[in-house]
Amino acid sequence: MENLTYEEAYKELKMIAAEIENETVSIDVLSEKVKRASSLIQYCQEKLRSTESEVNKIIKQMDAKPRPDEL
Repeated sequence: MENLTYEEAYKELKMIAAEIENETVSIDVLSEKVKRASSLIQYCQEKLRSTESEVNKIIKQMDAKPRPDEL
């Protein structure tokens, strides 16, 4: 993706969903909107998985270090 943040991708995805739900998307561009939405969903899922992995790694590192009260 073109250096989107998660928030930007999610916002665009919500806009596309609203356009489709409100039937404001013409048939001529519907296919392109659905393809874009699919790409955004994949990007957001990958970003969430990556962030979850990083957070879990940090938590494991924190758990591995002795706490001051344990010394």
